Amino acid sequence: MTDKTSYTPPAVWTWDQASGGKFANINRPIAGPTHDKALPVGKHPLQLYSLATPNGVKVTILLEELLALGHSGAEYDAWLIKINEGDQFSSGFVEVNPNSKIPALLDRSTEPPTRVFESGSILLYLAEKFGAFLPPAGAQRTEVMNWLFWQMGSAPYLGGGFGHFYAYAPEKFEYPINRFAMEVKRQLDVLNRNLADRPYMAGDDYTIADIAIYPWYGALVQGALYSASEFLAVHEYTHVQRWAAAIAARPAVERGRRVNRVWGEESEQVPERH
Repeated sequence: MTDKTSYTPPAVWTWDQASGGKFANINRPIAGPTHDKALPVGKHPLQLYSLATPNGVKVTILLEELLALGHSGAEYDAWLIKINEGDQFSSGFVEVNPNSKIPALLDRSTEPPTRVFESGSILLYLAEKFGAFLPPAGAQRTEVMNWLFWQMGSAPYLGGGFGHFYAYAPEKFEYPINRFAMEVKRQLDVLNRNLADRPYMAGDDYTIADIAIYPWYGALVQGALYSASEFLAVHEYTHVQRWAAAIAARPAVERGRRVNRVWGEESEQVPERH
């Protein structure tokens, strides 16, 4: 469908609460809590407040990988945050993450407890805390950081850009879908070229760079994101396909993908972990 209408921005933008498509009821141009509610707290050192979206899955995969390595300090309680119901706007959640986005982590092994928000920051915090999945120094560490920050900067074009206009927008228009489809395919090509001569994103070792990128781009090429595999011809990216299959086969990844999940097959759902 070609958009033949034109839009002239007003002199001053105002909030139309009826706009926004599927997520209009939770999107707003102001920050802060909408209601008072304390967050639950479990018995483990780490308290995770999340949902099994790609950004949430990053953290549960890393936590399960750390536990698989024997890091008992990585035991965690995973509390379900129902973003469609506005749980992320509770006073308790906003105290942990003033940006009101999942995931949010509270490390109660420190005094006072340490709040960590933004998925990339959480991955880096945990990798440094436990000395795992991140080289300690030098060029190898920098390469991991390159790809971690690449993911943080690139995924909004996949999720909020392509995903929104292709899957969630109330109307489908050619220009935004084409614009973001082009960018997503460029990103897949970046990944495919990088993985042509190395098994993992930063080289020979599996790191937080892979853990950050897999839930978005691995899910995309494996047909688990936006039902867009055919539209984006993801079969073309053979090196990304190989990499995604290798990561998906890891037992900790299989476990991590189920935590805070409340859709799909019942056997794939672990709404909360305690």
